[in-house]
Amino acid sequence: MEEINNIEVTPCTESDYLKPLRVHYNQNGTKKSWDFMRTHDSVSVLIFNTSSHCFVLVKQFRPAVYMCEWERTKTQPPKSAEKTEEGASESAATAPESPEGQSAPEGESSSQWPPASAGVTYELCAGLVDKPDLSLEEIARQEVLEECGYDVPASKLKRITSYRSGVGVTGAKQTMFYAEVSDDNCVSAGGGEPKEGELIEVVKVPLHEAMTFAYDERIPKTMGVIFSFIWFHNNMSPKYKISTNV
Repeated sequence: MEEINNIEVTPCTESDYLKPLRVHYNQNGTKKSWDFMRTHDSVSVLIFNTSSHCFVLVKQFRPAVYMCEWERTKTQPPKSAEKTEEGASESAATAPESPEGQSAPEGESSSQWPPASAGVTYELCAGLVDKPDLSLEEIARQEVLEECGYDVPASKLKRITSYRSGVGVTGAKQTMFYAEVSDDNCVSAGGGEPKEGELIEVVKVPLHEAMTFAYDERIPKTMGVIFSFIWFHNNMSPKYKISTNV
């Protein structure tokens, strides 16, 4: 179980990954402006283990998702219930203590923070395109090795497609690949690079449960997971003659 505490939200004026900018322009004679972020392009990889017939995903805590959940929960009206003096005393006695040093934005009570699980998402193995001397395939290969522990030659990566992500905020391009692996390719437990602050859990989704997983709104996941599972069903599942539960 993830544990998150000592939360503090501050303005971000310097970042190695995001550069906030404002563009001014004329569109059909109308003056307009738009705020956006300049950031790196990225790669993602749909990994299918042919030994166990399952997809290999990563699961990690995403601060942006967590803060969106916090914003959503703090705007919900409080539960209206009249408490007796006894009930009020009991509630006060059982209320969880705030983590020491935890700072809530705008004077909000720290006890209102949602559990850390609210910021955990299921995703494809992915990474930034920030190494100009490497091809997209080589970057994708490194991410598969670091995050999921599979050593796959770059030549074995199949390019699915590329698309724009975050079109209202970043407009960055992501290129998606497909990689077939086996248990023989597994050389480590994965988990990302600790020296880069990564804390990644490798998870497996059985092929026959894939589409149920993709459409289950209770499971927080990226659009890349949903799209790639649909792509696999349309293009690869006949090869394995196993229902993807569509």
